[in-house]
Amino acid sequence: MLLCDITLKFPSAELVLFSTLTLHLHTTDTAIIFFVPCSARLVCFGCFLVSYRCESISSCVFITPSPGLVSFQRPALVCSEAFSAFLYKHCPVVAERFSPTPWCWGGRLQTLVFAVLKSRPPVSYRNELIRTVDGGQISLDWLDNQASVTYPESSTRPTVLILPGITGNSQQSYVLHAISQATRHGYRCVVFNNRGLGGEELLTPVTYCAANTSDLECVVQHVKGLYPSAPVLGAGVSLGGMVLLNYLACKRTESGLVAGITISVPWDALKFSSSMEEPLNWLLFNRHITKSLHQILNRHRKILEKVVDVDYVLKARSIREFDERFTSLMFGYSSCMDYYRDASPGKNSRVCFVSTLLSVYIHLDFFFPAFTAFPVSVVQDLPNVALVLTAHGGHIAFLQGFFPLGESYMERLFGQFVHAVFEHREEMNGRSLRSIASRSRFILL
Repeated sequence: MLLCDITLKFPSAELVLFSTLTLHLHTTDTAIIFFVPCSARLVCFGCFLVSYRCESISSCVFITPSPGLVSFQRPALVCSEAFSAFLYKHCPVVAERFSPTPWCWGGRLQTLVFAVLKSRPPVSYRNELIRTVDGGQISLDWLDNQASVTYPESSTRPTVLILPGITGNSQQSYVLHAISQATRHGYRCVVFNNRGLGGEELLTPVTYCAANTSDLECVVQHVKGLYPSAPVLGAGVSLGGMVLLNYLACKRTESGLVAGITISVPWDALKFSSSMEEPLNWLLFNRHITKSLHQILNRHRKILEKVVDVDYVLKARSIREFDERFTSLMFGYSSCMDYYRDASPGKNSRVCFVSTLLSVYIHLDFFFPAFTAFPVSVVQDLPNVALVLTAHGGHIAFLQGFFPLGESYMERLFGQFVHAVFEHREEMNGRSLRSIASRSRFILL
């Protein structure tokens, strides 16, 4: 077995896989080229030390800067003065310095470690299947929280509606942690599993996409029908956040939600897709997600082959190819580019000025630079929208502590924001209304 350790002391470094034989180590001021066997797998031991071992190649690990070279920073809070005062008062985590796990600084490494090490709080769901107008069915997983001391009456117990990511469901670790945060405050939770992802069978040859909000509308109406006196907050992660934002923009004051929070949302699906197709992102993330999409398609092959050439779709090697061959066709788009344009929450200033709805975007994503993605100057003038931009972290990964198994920055902010919305709605709405009154025009984001 060949083992070679290399110590690095560059301000910024990243490994790029060009072939099975050659790895280039790029830094800010020089480049180191070294050769490894065809069956090499990189293993990260810390911020400086990297080793390679003779094993089957499966991934590429990134070298991140030294802790001494990366400053702790407070997240950038971009919002109106009134909203910022509300958040600083009731969500103090936004004023704290975000300190990522000392041996896990890089965004890609944070994302990989999150997927492997993140703990999974135990949750016992009550499943419910509801029918849609087109004859399909949606699987909802409920945590009723009947033991709630704060809200013993089920009819008025606040509800958090959670929308997972592209291939996610109620069993994802970030969903379980969100439920843990919400239930400890006495709230009820319900997870909206996209069609075909909650263990249920597809009754119609229809799945889901980021641009289609009809299923979410069906779910919200169902939840409000069961508990008309209970406020509902929407929480969307990645693709789930795109669906939520598009729904809020479409329904405006008729959404049935008192607030929304989205995490790691691609604001521009076209740019996000391009970033995901960069060699490293494709190697570590894109191909894995594509494989998961293949598995979903195979599971429902019998009904979906009525509308698509399943074998052709299964040859897709990226998310873009899958969307070109399947998603865009299923939802009537001429190409995946048209689908991506329609699905992007930033399209045509979609996030509207609505005084009763507040949204917080937690965003640091190596896929998608935040300050080039969001119209920051516009957000500052909106009374009901806030951007929380961290300097470190990954996609749905904001790990802290030397052993990042428990709650992270993302869960803490989620818990504080949900509590602030449900417990201080009058103050929240009052600040929003005063901010509206101080403006002579409506501004769309």
